[in-house]
Amino acid sequence: MIYFNDIPKLSLIQSDLISWLNRLAIEFNVSIDQLQYNFVDENSLLKMNQEFLKHDTHTDIITFSYRDAAAIEAEIYISIDRMLENAKLNHETVENELLRLLSHGFLHCIGHNDHTEEEKSAMRTQENRCIEMFHVKQMKNV
Repeated sequence: MIYFNDIPKLSLIQSDLISWLNRLAIEFNVSIDQLQYNFVDENSLLKMNQEFLKHDTHTDIITFSYRDAAAIEAEIYISIDRMLENAKLNHETVENELLRLLSHGFLHCIGHNDHTEEEKSAMRTQENRCIEMFHVKQMKNV
């Protein structure tokens, strides 16, 4: 099951997002037992970052994965404030920034990391692949 808590009102439809995430699971050969996306303000995410990860910095996403990469069971927290700011800074639509964050959390759940520059580059490549998969499917439905 896939859940969205307090997702911002955008032009993206939740059922399309759920279908896309399920297609990603098939593409990456994993199953989704439970995947919960929670949208919070940046101060709430900062507190979580400090408490659980011992990082005293703002972030746009935190992923808590509770199972191995073959069967996803996770809670993902996304800062709405950071999502909006990153979209503006990167000259991106808010919808695409949301897709990037959703895919970023998903990729963490299946074992992708972003600690080194090499890992960050590989993560960005996979995020772009995921975003493209969303848009290709949507174009077919038009």
